[in-house]
Amino acid sequence: MAGGKGTRLSAVTKGLIPKPMVPFCGKPLIGRLAEWLVRNGVREIVVCVGYLGDQIKAYFSGESFGAAMHYIEENEPLGTAGALAYAKEFIREDFALVYADLALDVDLERMAAFHRQKGAMATLFVHPNSHPYDSDLVRCSENSRVTGFRWKDAHREEDDENLVNAGLAIFSPAVFRFISSPRPMALEKGLLNRLIRENEPVYAYRSPEYVRDVGTADRLAEAEEDFRSGRIEARNLKQKQRAVFLDRDGTLNVYDGLIASPDRLRLLDGAAEAVRRINRSGYLAIVVTNQPIVARGGCTLEELHSIHRRLYTLLGSAGAYVDDLAFCPHHPDKGFPGENAAYKIECSCRKPKPGMVLDMAEKYNIDLSRSWMIGDTLRDMQTGKNAGTKTALVHSPATEPEAEDAADLASDSLLNAVQAILRGE
Repeated sequence: MAGGKGTRLSAVTKGLIPKPMVPFCGKPLIGRLAEWLVRNGVREIVVCVGYLGDQIKAYFSGESFGAAMHYIEENEPLGTAGALAYAKEFIREDFALVYADLALDVDLERMAAFHRQKGAMATLFVHPNSHPYDSDLVRCSENSRVTGFRWKDAHREEDDENLVNAGLAIFSPAVFRFISSPRPMALEKGLLNRLIRENEPVYAYRSPEYVRDVGTADRLAEAEEDFRSGRIEARNLKQKQRAVFLDRDGTLNVYDGLIASPDRLRLLDGAAEAVRRINRSGYLAIVVTNQPIVARGGCTLEELHSIHRRLYTLLGSAGAYVDDLAFCPHHPDKGFPGENAAYKIECSCRKPKPGMVLDMAEKYNIDLSRSWMIGDTLRDMQTGKNAGTKTALVHSPATEPEAEDAADLASDSLLNAVQAILRGE
């Protein structure tokens, strides 16, 4: 989608070039996107052009990218989805929709595999960001199916998971039933909302890979620096990742026994700053937490999700986020009043078993030998050892004396532990 005028980039374009032709590290941004598509196996590219579109056509006529180029003309603005109808004649199979003001490097084949496995009509690339309080947020069920959106201009009384639609999606060609003719239409508030209302399968593909809107001069400059430093390429999931795995209670939030409601969750001093520093490093921040309160009948799964939504909100309000969160709701011991028998099982995910860490390592292609487990108990230290990570202990009321002997690094707080880890790189 390359028809935008680029008003916010006028300091760069000077009204002389269309936004997709803005220089990005020595090459037009749309050229970088075309190279990325071809690297991921794309052999046909349909470009929707509008403002000064002849410059885009002329650029591609003089370059060879290994893909057949097709063009559609948006003679009047039709919104973020309306012009898709023009592309119908070129499309017979699943296709990716990419906005031409993005800097990105994503394993598109991995995303397409997720799309096919889900049998999705639409799959959205989503990720957390550092300012969820002023972003449109995607709402999902536990199996990643999109249930709706929380708009940034809506009054917010509830906590939400920090997931933002990044501007990259994969669609089935069946979507053209809903956009049979060109007309003004927004992607989220128009097309996707309709698909969700009509119970069509729309899924969220969560990934920490680099996708960034560079629609302002400041964002463009920052993304160029990320490109030159190698940060954009390094986040592609074809590359091995590093992660800091974080325990929850006593590590991120104040230890308060088994927390059964969001109002009891309070971040420890310095915890948000610690996570923010992880976000700015080359590590992923992933929470892995035992929550036997579900098995014991102290709260339901939905209530636990509401507690975690509070965690995302508290971190987000401080400019921090976690890339993902895994929890174990099981507990093997029986005999508690009101317990939930379905979760009273021996499992492979309850720490110190490494199941949650190993699952995340597979999901995000993580090199565990270059990763860390941070927690406040011997169980956390043993989990890291069992998974093959390095370990760091932080002290809390739950800290066991022998845990320090099992740790590779010990500290009085999460922030100091993270600083020590990052200094060692």
